[in-house]
Parts: sequence; structure tokens; C-alpha cells
Amino acid sequence: MYEQLFKSIREKVALTPTEMELCKTFFIPKKLRKKQSLLQEGDVCIYNAFVEKGILRSFSIDEKGNEHIVQFAIEGWWITDLASFLTNSNSIYTIEALEDSELLLLTTEARDALMNQIPMFERYQRLLLQNAYIANQARINSALTETAEDKYLNLGKAYPGIVKRVPQHMLASYLGLKPETLSRVRKQISKK
Repeated sequence: MYEQLFKSIREKVALTPTEMELCKTFFIPKKLRKKQSLLQEGDVCIYNAFVEKGILRSFSIDEKGNEHIVQFAIEGWWITDLASFLTNSNSIYTIEALEDSELLLLTTEARDALMNQIPMFERYQRLLLQNAYIANQARINSALTETAEDKYLNLGKAYPGIVKRVPQHMLASYLGLKPETLSRVRKQISKK
């Protein structure tokens, strides 16, 4: 159950086998069925979730009822409403499983205790936040400057295999495109 997590940690920091075993004691294993929510908009986000298996999405719904997907999380990725998680405020997002999923959940208290007991885990978390900030800046730049085709191609690079696992209308929402625009882009790419 901890294979993806330990792989993610090893890519960024070195923990001893004893620290890896201790690390397990702080996480809560959780299974979600397809379409089951981990977080509902308006609730306080009490978990930072690591995806061992499956795929989740984080989204908001505007006043017209349109969904706006801000993140997908595939195996080896973390997902949370960071502002809600860190400040104990109400979430503006819903987090939902798109496939049957296996997660490892970390509460704020467990995260703080884990970082105190294993200082390298704090470095790991810092590197994750740093990379998330960089990715967020790149996503904003993409939304402002890239063509629909470039956005779609970059999606496949950021989330390998996602186009086969997620419905087209959700991919379009994430990219800020209408489904018909995404359909046209996919046809243009397939002709090349």
C-alpha cells in the first residue's frame, strides 16, 4: 500500500528503513469508490491525500452550475485544498474519485508530528510545495499564453495516460476549453 509514497519520498529525500516504517504510522489508509468524495465544498479540509492507486479531481462549481477542474491527482501525486488544510478555513473545492482509488491520508496534526520526528520529511514536504508552486505558475502562464493544442499536448506530458482515463468534458474543463473545442483540437492532432 505504501509503494508509490515511498517511491515519491525516495525521489526527493533519503529516509532510513526505520524512518520509512515510522512514516507509515502517521498515515490513514482510505479507499474511495468511483464518484465518492473525499472533500465537499464548504467543509474544512482535514486531509492531505496521497494517491497510491486511482485518480482524483479537485473542482469548484460556479454560480451557473459549471464545473471548473483545478487539479487531477494520479498515482504518486498529492491532492488537497491547501488553503483550507493549512488555515482550517472552509474549502472552495470538492475532491472526488474518478476511479476506485486507494489513498494515504495525512492530517495536519500527523503531518506536523511526522515532520518533527523525521526532519527529512519536512524537506520532502517543502520540495513538494516548491514544485507545486512552480507548476501552478506554469499553469497560469499556459492559460494566458498557449494555444488550445499546446494546452492539450502539455496535459499529456504532465499527466501521462490521463486522456485515456478521464472523460473528454473533464479534460476540457481542466484546460479551460469547451468540449467541442477540445474535440476539434484532438482531431487536428490526430491528422498530423
